[in-house]
Amino acid sequence: MPVDGRSVRWESHRRVRRAALADATLVAIRRHGPSVGMDDVARVAGTSKTVLYRHFTDKVQLYLAVCERVADTLLRQLRQVLGPERDIREAGQARAALAAGIDVYLQLIESDPKVYRFVVHHPALERPINADPVDGLVQLIGDQVARVIAPTLRSEGVDPEVALPWGHGVIGLVKAAADPWLDGRVALTRLELTDYLTQLAWNGLSGAVASSSEGS
Repeated sequence: MPVDGRSVRWESHRRVRRAALADATLVAIRRHGPSVGMDDVARVAGTSKTVLYRHFTDKVQLYLAVCERVADTLLRQLRQVLGPERDIREAGQARAALAAGIDVYLQLIESDPKVYRFVVHHPALERPINADPVDGLVQLIGDQVARVIAPTLRSEGVDPEVALPWGHGVIGLVKAAADPWLDGRVALTRLELTDYLTQLAWNGLSGAVASSSEGS
């Protein structure tokens, strides 16, 4: 069956337009805060709400598009410091990679706090979402951390299967610690918080590795 060229061109145009509107939403969030409305987004995009709703049926779809843009940026930065398939066997290298990953997450919060609040603390949406994209993002980050610590576990004779739950545990720790820091209840710089969280996470991981090695 021949491909309809007009349909292909329209779909390509639609993807480009949706991406541009998602970027405009990021600008609007930074300007108006996480409670930004569709009117604010339309003004920043230089278009009308009618056009906005042509590409996003409601604020949920726009929210999901913004989450996807933020996730792409964060994962790209994490892969730069952690590497997609980095084989780290030296403990010092693994610790440094873990610290770099934690700092990337905190750097996003520090540089874009309004966007972080919009993504993590859902704005007022017209309808519930079926699956929380933040949970999906956290899962992807946890998987990335697991890839970093798995080679160290193997070199220490520890079952690498525990890398996944431990990696997700580290991300849960960082995400939970980020909220009071973002709210100003923690008087630490980003680098100081990165160092303290790295100490806590690494000491916990290295202690668990030592215990598992002794028991095996």
